[in-house]
Amino acid sequence: MRLIFVEFCVTTSIICILASVMFVPKLFVTFKNYSREQFYRDLISGIVVGVVALPLCIAFAIASGVSPEKGIVTGIIGGFLISFLGGSRVQIGGPTGAFIVIVYGIVQEFGIDGLIIATFLAGIILVIMGLARMGSVIKFIPHPLIVGFTSGIALIIFSSQMKDFFGLSMETVPADFVEKWREYFLNFNTVNVYAISIAFGTILLSIFFTKVSNRIPGSLVALLLSTIAVHYFNMDVETIGSKFGEIPSAFPAPHVPDFNFFTIQKLIQPAFTIALLCGIESLLSAVVADGMIGGNHKSNVELVGQGVANIVSSLFGGIPATGAIARTATNVKNGGRTPVAGIVHSLVLLLIMLVAGKWATHIPLSCLAGILVVVAYNMSEWRSFIAVLRTSKSDGAVLLATFTLTVFVDLTVAIEIGMVLAVFLFMHRMTQISNVNIVTKKINEEDDLQAISRYKVPEGVEVFEVTGPMFFGAAYKFKESLQLMKETPKVLIIRMRSVPVIDATGLHTLEEVFRQSKHKGTKFILSGIRPVVYLELEKSHLMELISKENVCPDIDTALARAENLLGETE
Repeated sequence: MRLIFVEFCVTTSIICILASVMFVPKLFVTFKNYSREQFYRDLISGIVVGVVALPLCIAFAIASGVSPEKGIVTGIIGGFLISFLGGSRVQIGGPTGAFIVIVYGIVQEFGIDGLIIATFLAGIILVIMGLARMGSVIKFIPHPLIVGFTSGIALIIFSSQMKDFFGLSMETVPADFVEKWREYFLNFNTVNVYAISIAFGTILLSIFFTKVSNRIPGSLVALLLSTIAVHYFNMDVETIGSKFGEIPSAFPAPHVPDFNFFTIQKLIQPAFTIALLCGIESLLSAVVADGMIGGNHKSNVELVGQGVANIVSSLFGGIPATGAIARTATNVKNGGRTPVAGIVHSLVLLLIMLVAGKWATHIPLSCLAGILVVVAYNMSEWRSFIAVLRTSKSDGAVLLATFTLTVFVDLTVAIEIGMVLAVFLFMHRMTQISNVNIVTKKINEEDDLQAISRYKVPEGVEVFEVTGPMFFGAAYKFKESLQLMKETPKVLIIRMRSVPVIDATGLHTLEEVFRQSKHKGTKFILSGIRPVVYLELEKSHLMELISKENVCPDIDTALARAENLLGETE
């Protein structure tokens, strides 16, 4: 089984890399007019971003329940491949806070090997999504759903850091949100003053150091100062070394875990969640970056690049990698304009790991907790949260449902139910704008030059007008409206000039009405069919059933056809 998996990994990786090359990554596009001056700017920006990424990679790894070097490895391999094979000029890849919750859950249930398999599967899913050109589809995920689970993740990250933030003496932290806070309060008498001081100091430096320098992040300054203080003053706080031991100063060898198909079946659902989150976050980051540099990313190439990055990174023990908005913005602000900056950033992380890994063991966990609290605040999007609540009730319902399920149940469940709820509410809105009216009587349609009230409708002819998309959510309205006819007409005209699309249910409903009309001896005419709807009628063979003579381009032709049919029946 292991040999099969190795062969599968190698084959898949080769296919993915070839696919990326076929899609032409941005790196090769930017080399056409690359200059020495731009290389210098990319080099400086890459160094700065690499230094900025170090504490975040370590913090995200620890919060995810894995050892710190796995976060660095993800930043190195994931960051390199996302820049090398991706579709954005300035995207910086690596571990992000959005994955903390799901990675922690996978590690707790399936262990590190389960995480490797889930990340590998997510990479394959991303490559397939890119090859299927689904990059534009991901952009249509409802905004309330994105805000809901992003805010929920932020709250969970904040909650998960309270033990290290306050230095509480707890052996284990419960996974359940309510139980977690219950244990915090029960153990609050074990607060460590040194830990609190370091955590609050980290928050203050992260927020206010920008007034001193925009290039050097306050979180990095806090990391250096707190590490020096703990090392030289022997502060009684938990550090990376005391909890995880030494950080390896050598790059890890690839590892293929033992697995079975039962494990894959269990992990395919979280793998889809990882892939979806990765796609959403990377493309959102790319869109933000485009706005900052006036560029235009390739969404499908970006998905393929993200997929390859996760496949390769997982084999070296890495956690999920995606585009990081904060690091990408830092790259842009420091002059990075091509993927070379992202490649330099990953090489800087590699150099730090090989040379300075032993010093990272002195980093206090309370400092990392402070960094993650700031990350959680920035992720919370509380302004967007309030703004969505002030809009329609349906958007508010999707937001609150996704947020609540993310915090109290599970992120995967939250996304699934949030999407289903959003779809149902969308269908409800569409049924509200879809309408069917009998329009043979004179009604106030002064602004409509083609209103039926301006035409002479022959006796025995009924005209119904359908407005809005005719899909399964609105088809019942069509049937109900036709049932309101008091007398059976000799000719029934269905005017569809305002129907932009029609689905299978709408076509089936039209066929039912046609057959019922035929049974009653009523002639059936369609008027004002749009090209898209006309094509669907042809595909379903409904056109042959009705006959092309009874499918008229406008109401004038339809009324003339109705008069001819009336003459034939007399």
